[in-house]
Amino acid sequence: MDTKDAKTIAAPTLSTAAVAALHQGNKIDAIKIIREERKIGLKEAKDSVEDYVRDHPALQSSLALAQARAKRSVLLWISVLIAVAVVLYPFLVKL
Repeated sequence: MDTKDAKTIAAPTLSTAAVAALHQGNKIDAIKIIREERKIGLKEAKDSVEDYVRDHPALQSSLALAQARAKRSVLLWISVLIAVAVVLYPFLVKL
């Protein structure tokens, strides 16, 4: 048995709630769920989640896509706020 097989056998799987959080792009939420479920520290939970993601390429793609969507959403809101500020600036200066 090589090291990867031993690691796969030794590494416990994540709960469906943690995997669902990962599919939604919420890696931090997945880590919180694992910490609560297993009563372990932050580092151990983070390592468990990262090991699981590393071993599941489809999940890596899903997580990356969800994170990219979240970044675009944040950029969109920042752009909207800047546009509103530019439009309202002349009115606010007159006050």
